[in-house]
Amino acid sequence: MPVYTYQCDHCGVRFDHHQKFTDQPLTWCPECHKKALRKVYTPVGIVFKGSGFYATDHRSPSGQTSHSSRSEEKPASETPAAPAAPAPAPSADKKD
Repeated sequence: MPVYTYQCDHCGVRFDHHQKFTDQPLTWCPECHKKALRKVYTPVGIVFKGSGFYATDHRSPSGQTSHSSRSEEKPASETPAAPAAPAPAPSADKKD
């Protein structure tokens, strides 16, 4: 069942109430017993999960996390050095 947040316009009390979607909204305040309740609508965060979604589908560049693909790459100083080339063999063409 969904949870709805209500606030009284008369006394200011705010509370959550479990209620079916088909139920009528509450109108009477349980604190001051006035007919001054209204539903409070708050933004809902949506997270797309599954193999069909990419992180770029629902996030702005400002919402990137610290473990992005760039931080997983190793800096050039940490990559292993290439093996040194063998020293050239002495040439037989030299005459003393």
